[in-house]
Amino acid sequence: MVHTSDVSRRTLLRNAALGAFAIASGMEDAFGQAASRLPNIVFIMADDLGYADVSCYGRPDLSTPNIDRIAANGVRFLQAYANSAVCSATRTALITGRYQYRLRLGLEEPLAGNPNVGLPPGHPTLPSLLKKAGYGTTLIGKWHLGELPKFGPLESGYDHFYGFRGGSLDYYAHTAVGDLWDDDVPVHQMGYLTDLLGSRAVEVVNGYAKSRQPFLVSLHFNAPHWPWEAPGDEAESNRLRGGNLRDYDGGTQKTYQRMIQEMDLQIGRVLEAVDASRLTENTIVIFTSDNGGERFADTWPFTGRKTELLEGGLRIPAIVSWPAQIPQGRTTDQVAISMDWMPTLLAAAGTAPDARFPSDGMNLLPALARNAAPTPRKLFWRYKANAQRAARDGDYKYLKILDNTFLFNVVEDPMERANLKERHKDIYDRLVAEWNEWNAAMLPEIDESHTDNFTGDELADHIGAQPTSGKADNPAPQATPPERVR
Repeated sequence: MVHTSDVSRRTLLRNAALGAFAIASGMEDAFGQAASRLPNIVFIMADDLGYADVSCYGRPDLSTPNIDRIAANGVRFLQAYANSAVCSATRTALITGRYQYRLRLGLEEPLAGNPNVGLPPGHPTLPSLLKKAGYGTTLIGKWHLGELPKFGPLESGYDHFYGFRGGSLDYYAHTAVGDLWDDDVPVHQMGYLTDLLGSRAVEVVNGYAKSRQPFLVSLHFNAPHWPWEAPGDEAESNRLRGGNLRDYDGGTQKTYQRMIQEMDLQIGRVLEAVDASRLTENTIVIFTSDNGGERFADTWPFTGRKTELLEGGLRIPAIVSWPAQIPQGRTTDQVAISMDWMPTLLAAAGTAPDARFPSDGMNLLPALARNAAPTPRKLFWRYKANAQRAARDGDYKYLKILDNTFLFNVVEDPMERANLKERHKDIYDRLVAEWNEWNAAMLPEIDESHTDNFTGDELADHIGAQPTSGKADNPAPQATPPERVR
């Protein structure tokens, strides 16, 4: 039951947030009847999609008209980051609004077969907080934040779940760690997984529209994550059955493109369902990826990919539309990160993060106003494989891989080629010190957590790369940072 006092408080919070937003954007109707209704939310996440893997971000050899439509109706971020270079760590940050390293789950890169690690059911989440605000909440697609019986979407704020619990799933056989589930019941269905997820999302949107309940639909595709199976590729599914779904001897650029285009087609069906229900004006639609691209991805103009803290492993497409409140057809240079979406969406819904677990992200709504100046950001990352560390402050980025350290201006030098650490030693030293200070506030790395990397025998462009040792690399308290030792 939602109490009148709770509704009044939400209304005040939301009006305050939208009032400031309206003043900044010049929208005279921000307090009108249409804006007084809680916005619906459709949060669409691709899996391992590279920064430039959709046409509105520059990929010329495929067509993604429905993702492009979201951009035309809203704002496209040019400097959006994932919280991690792998999936479950980013998803932890997304759902909690906090650096993933604050939770044991966030140390997994990614979570791989440890049944005792997952998202604690009592931890406030985006769906649980929206649920308290009166929303219906449904997750369709990938979970990857812990296994039954201890962990799951229904234990962490979602009313309903249709999808898979592990990190990957065959597109046809629907087998892997996780399989296919309807709530907490395993199910067996025929069909291409991307299409099944799209169809369920359409059903869920239509159901919420009939009930007139505001909703959060999290549509987390596994596309274009391996195995490399496009529509019609049942033969590849049969070849891989019982084998390694990572499919190192399969896949082509054409297959990868067809996987993305099928995802775009299903996104179009969901947008059509929103349109048909006359909900478009007051529905927030977000499209993004969980980390940088994998082996067939286009990460131009960056280097690096999934599992790496180079820009290509962290930079992602991010698009948001909300016709009632957000300017259309614009881009923004606002630096953003996955954990920003929680405070942003809660603000739009007139609520806020739990005071016991304050968000490390920022509310992006003011930055989305017309002609709003970007807010300076200071962001931090670490990745256990190859002892990777990174920090971004303004245009500068500190990066460490093994014993190699760098300072880049990633705005002027997005390929991360010109190492400025001696030329701008003051900036480099400051970022190293700030990274160490931030890291001291996070959970330390541990030897037993899983961490992935690509080796030279897996990817030819990783010549000489060895399997990660998996050993923690925690700096000694108050010790001179290794970068300063001569």
